[in-house]
Amino acid sequence: MRLNKLMPMSERINHKLAVLFMAAALLISTQNTFAQSQKALTQFDPQVRELLSKMTLEEKVGQMCQPDISALKDPADIEKLFLGSLLSGGSSDPKDGNSLQAWTRMYEEYQRHTLKTRLAIPLIYGIDTVHGNNNVLGATIMPHNIGLGCTRNPALIEKVNRVAAQETRATGIQWAFAPCVTVPQDIRWGRTYEGFSEDPEVVRMFGGPAVRGLQGTQLSGTDSVLACAKHFIGDGGTKFGTSKAGGVLDQGDTCCDEATLRKLHLPGYITALEAGVGSIMPSYSTWNGVKCSASKYLLTDLLKKELGFEGFLISDYNAIDQIVPSKKLEKSSNAAGQVVSANYKQCIEISINAGMDMVMVTDKYRDFINGLTELVLAEKVPMSRVDDAVTRILRVKFAMGMFDKEPRLMGNPELQKSFGSDEHRAVAREAVRQSLVLLKNEKKALPVSKAAKRIHVAGRGADNIGMQCGGWTVDWQGKMGEVIPGGTTILMGITNAVSKTTQVTYAKDGSGAEGADLGIVVIGEAPYAEMKGDRKELSLSKTDIEVVQTMKNAKIPLVVILLSGRPMILGTVLDEADAVIAAWLPGSEGQGVADVLFGDYKPAGKLSFTWPRSIKPDPTSTGGADYETLFKVGYGLSY
Repeated sequence: MRLNKLMPMSERINHKLAVLFMAAALLISTQNTFAQSQKALTQFDPQVRELLSKMTLEEKVGQMCQPDISALKDPADIEKLFLGSLLSGGSSDPKDGNSLQAWTRMYEEYQRHTLKTRLAIPLIYGIDTVHGNNNVLGATIMPHNIGLGCTRNPALIEKVNRVAAQETRATGIQWAFAPCVTVPQDIRWGRTYEGFSEDPEVVRMFGGPAVRGLQGTQLSGTDSVLACAKHFIGDGGTKFGTSKAGGVLDQGDTCCDEATLRKLHLPGYITALEAGVGSIMPSYSTWNGVKCSASKYLLTDLLKKELGFEGFLISDYNAIDQIVPSKKLEKSSNAAGQVVSANYKQCIEISINAGMDMVMVTDKYRDFINGLTELVLAEKVPMSRVDDAVTRILRVKFAMGMFDKEPRLMGNPELQKSFGSDEHRAVAREAVRQSLVLLKNEKKALPVSKAAKRIHVAGRGADNIGMQCGGWTVDWQGKMGEVIPGGTTILMGITNAVSKTTQVTYAKDGSGAEGADLGIVVIGEAPYAEMKGDRKELSLSKTDIEVVQTMKNAKIPLVVILLSGRPMILGTVLDEADAVIAAWLPGSEGQGVADVLFGDYKPAGKLSFTWPRSIKPDPTSTGGADYETLFKVGYGLSY
């Protein structure tokens, strides 16, 4: 700025013109890249136009509706209402269990209903494959994104998501609501672990590889699934206390100017678009008071027009319900005598006109279909907007090969052979090893000798695969205990790694450690997911602190392993431990933790989030000027 003031006027003008020219050139270059990546979708437009010309309004509206199976009143509604999509929400499982076979049977049954419709347009079925196919028993459960962010390894992220795609597609299901490219700025948010990092550069690094892993080299591949970048845009920047959804941060307001929004929250979407992502999910949250699901500027002007997105937008779970407060408008009956909330119709009108293409609903799917149909007939939602939405949905279905002579609409027996296989678990184990961050290592506590006479293990997380997997594991909020078969707990990993002469003892409360060569304590957070995971402060539990103190009183070298979906306030635990490892939420392969503990692999993870010393009543942002930092982003020791 100082040099600029010293420039002659003509030079300053030329300098400004040069900057503007460079910015314009960059935008054109980016748009060209997007256009090339999205060509895989638009090349099917001739087929789409032919099919669209045959469709009635009812058939078009049906394509724009996605009910949750838990609220599907009758499977026959699939053909009666021409439904184009279904989903299983966080805890919506097959009626006969969570096995691979049960999921496959359920999917195939629903898909058969589409063959009874006039045009036989297949369903696209979506699930939250957020760290492996975490819905199905026996699946390979990967580390959550917060751990993967510490690897700084894009190739590994692609490999992890390739396995996730194959284990999802094994059931026949072909749409994963992933990757989450949020950039969390306040670790009190209960969805922090779904983000790769607070640093937009790290998120940018991983957005593309995650999409390529899920979608493969082409969407029509037999082991490919449609990716869904989420949650557009700014969900990680919500301000503390602005949420009305039951949390203190979830679904709140992101308050910033547009330059900040783009710089901080857009990079992950840029690389996802470059990788050809076929669907994007707008956020529950608001940007400066306007719901993202209601913002024509964000959904249409920025995402579709400026960035050239040619896929389709899917709303979050009942997200459009929040656009208009229900208490302000009364209900009215439609022509068929069915009662449709007037405010819900207004929500539909605003969101569809803003650019939403498909709406995720629960028990309101009939209300949505009736409401949107009435809005089109009343010319409050233009037919051109409906045609655009259905075009986007159908071009993705064509790109996925769903209209081929031999449509890939059933489970995949070949992929079922490798479901939860040793090969897939080896990828997860590698991801665990690379995600661990060594925060402290004094007195050469690590690596541990495999020939130690006795190792005493303690803590509620040591033999708890549910705790090490975290939320979104079979159940939406996750559960403690043996929630999944297969895999290894950290205790099992330690037992498998030591020599035959080493005795491994275990007491959850830490008792009986006296005389051991080493103590290993596994502590941290119980599983949680959105809303219920929001916290005002992040101290360790009294139980965890007590078990560490019990082990410390035994006067043996002490290693603490922390399982958590975000950095926690370590307090006195950091001082009492000789070594501390942040293991995040490593998933089903606890053996990967043992690989590092015993020196088979050196710790290589680098913090993807600033680690606080304490949490002030209202920190402005992670790593900000008034933040009490203990470890900076990028910190991580090795042997």
